[in-house]
Amino acid sequence: MMKVFEITNLGLMSYFLGIEIKQKENEVFISQNKYAKEILKKFQMEDCKAVNTPMNQKEKLCKEDGSGKVDEAFYRISICCLMYLTTTRPDILYAVSVLSRFMHCASELHLEITKIMVRYVKRTITYGAFFQKSSRFQIIWILW
Repeated sequence: MMKVFEITNLGLMSYFLGIEIKQKENEVFISQNKYAKEILKKFQMEDCKAVNTPMNQKEKLCKEDGSGKVDEAFYRISICCLMYLTTTRPDILYAVSVLSRFMHCASELHLEITKIMVRYVKRTITYGAFFQKSSRFQIIWILW
């Protein structure tokens, strides 16, 4: 391609669209540490207490839960930030998808659970996806 097009080799990619990439021979680790820190800062939760789980799996959320309504724009921004984080974090995908169902009718309960999600992100800020050349497909969670 370098013969046909004017191309400059910049070496291995290390950062692209908020995704940090660490490459070695036969393996790639992608994470969003910097982006996760920006989320914590954006919602003023840098000093919050971290939690071990993103959401109670048995929590039944509904449109009308009896709690007060919240600013839908703020809730929507929160969910969108978490949605982009799922690019490298499938561990939060289920919880984010459940919370995204209530973007048009967000309540205080939904916002509280979103804050718990952000507290979980703080605990797992160094998580990412690790891909290794293998004869079978496997994703391994590691701390880099």
